[in-house]
Amino acid sequence: MPVTRRELLKYGTFATAGATLFGGHSLFARPAMAATTLTGVTYITPSYEALSYGSNGFVDYLKQNGGEATSVDFYHSGQLLKADEQLPALRAGSIDFMFHTTSYITRSLPILGITGLPGVVGELYRNPDRLAQDSPLFQLINEELAKDNLYMLSSGGGILEPEYIWSTQASPITSLEALRGKKVRIVSFEATKALEPYNIAAVRIPSSETYLALQRGTVDAAVANISTIYGRSLHEQLGTCYELPLTAFTVAPFMLRSRWDALDDGTKQALQGASQWYTDNFASHCNDVVYPEKYWPAVKEAGVKVVEPSEEDLEAFNEGTHAVWAHWKEQVGQEVGERAIALALGQA
Repeated sequence: MPVTRRELLKYGTFATAGATLFGGHSLFARPAMAATTLTGVTYITPSYEALSYGSNGFVDYLKQNGGEATSVDFYHSGQLLKADEQLPALRAGSIDFMFHTTSYITRSLPILGITGLPGVVGELYRNPDRLAQDSPLFQLINEELAKDNLYMLSSGGGILEPEYIWSTQASPITSLEALRGKKVRIVSFEATKALEPYNIAAVRIPSSETYLALQRGTVDAAVANISTIYGRSLHEQLGTCYELPLTAFTVAPFMLRSRWDALDDGTKQALQGASQWYTDNFASHCNDVVYPEKYWPAVKEAGVKVVEPSEEDLEAFNEGTHAVWAHWKEQVGQEVGERAIALALGQA
């Protein structure tokens, strides 16, 4: 039975699989004295125009500026690895870098929860400089990731526009009370905790399955960023956007810290340049160009009604977020959690 590259990545490192199957001659072995080849992945598809812009630009920068010493093999749309396979493959050394939505991996890497912590995301969204590459918060995140031998090359220049609550015409949600008893598609752990007091039925399903879930009534609503709404055409099945800034995320490039430390100077320089490009362009392009000029007009034209939360709802929600903060600080450590929140809120 032929063995695909995807299977090798999923079930073992290149070296292990190659030695087992080919007598020590890895199918994907790099030629002696050849350029450093960086294998990168993302599950994000081209239909996510805003999100794919960043990873494409990062890879293009590497290819254009890596010189003869660096080459890149990049696989988008889950061509090589599915979303849930990326982090294990990175940890196994089977790939060199990955782009991952931070909200997907906060259970494995709790410090990334600061990018989506309810009650914090509004401040981070309005102040992207707090996640700049030289910022204390960015450094703190990498100090914590280093304990797992991981390194975040860039935050993307800040978080993306917050995730709101989008509901169908049959089950419109225009207040916090209207959430009670609803079946809601949620990805992040932080958002799930924030909505627990409203007795929702949290449903974790991939974005690729959300359209049918909304259409069939499997879920009444979805917590999502507008990239997901537009990229998956979910606005065709939606009636209301309750514009409560519930949670958020960024899409970041990650490497093993040990892999980064072992790179030659030329490859490091190319990656640093690509990371700076990503910081300067990714979040700002999404938030300031694609979302307001293309996505939001299309969503509103489709008839989706945007409802702003009342002052009472905002106050109640923000008050409830402190329980989420307390739980998150238990995951990352009290001191680290308090420092991260203070930095995100501009209080330190």
